[in-house]
Amino acid sequence: MAKPVIELRPDGPYVVKGLERLTNSKGDSLPVKPVMALCRCGGSANKPFCDGTHAKNGFSGARLGGGPKDRRRDHVGKRITIHDNRALCAHAGHCTEGLAAVFNSERRPWIDADGATVAEIIVAVRRCPSGALSYSIDGIEHRDQAGEAAIAVTKDGPYAVTGGAELVEVAMGEGASREHFTLCRCGASKNKPFCDGSHWDAGFRDERN
Repeated sequence: MAKPVIELRPDGPYVVKGLERLTNSKGDSLPVKPVMALCRCGGSANKPFCDGTHAKNGFSGARLGGGPKDRRRDHVGKRITIHDNRALCAHAGHCTEGLAAVFNSERRPWIDADGATVAEIIVAVRRCPSGALSYSIDGIEHRDQAGEAAIAVTKDGPYAVTGGAELVEVAMGEGASREHFTLCRCGASKNKPFCDGSHWDAGFRDERN
């Protein structure tokens, strides 16, 4: 079965083709069409769908830069190595809130690969929606996950893409997963089209989803 395709319209929406599952933050299914446009300027009155507001609010899809450097770091433990690229992080907080013994943003380095069991670390890494985190055991890297192709509209945050939808003509970060990643929908990310957590500072809200 062909994978869905996501195309970026210049200074406009994400055009999604062939997607069968789109959900809101509650897990409820949203209506899908063979071809549909999802808002990425943050201004649509019909979120998550585009209503043309990008043409009025001056939205730019340019990648501005200025955030963390696109570089993957390896945090080597006795039994597992955790890979991390800060430039990809959507700041969902699943790692720091779920396993603070390993992931602590107040500590340097912020990852302690020996801070918990291998099983606990694997669970935490798999919860990372952006693909910023992955891990290796015995030299074998585990980056992607099995699952259906889907897009989830997260609460007041990005689109969480899973299942390997093809993101057309977009450079991926170092060590990035092409199977799961997060796409900005607030319009404020400096690392467009990827989420960089700017929705927090921008105060982005989506009461419908």
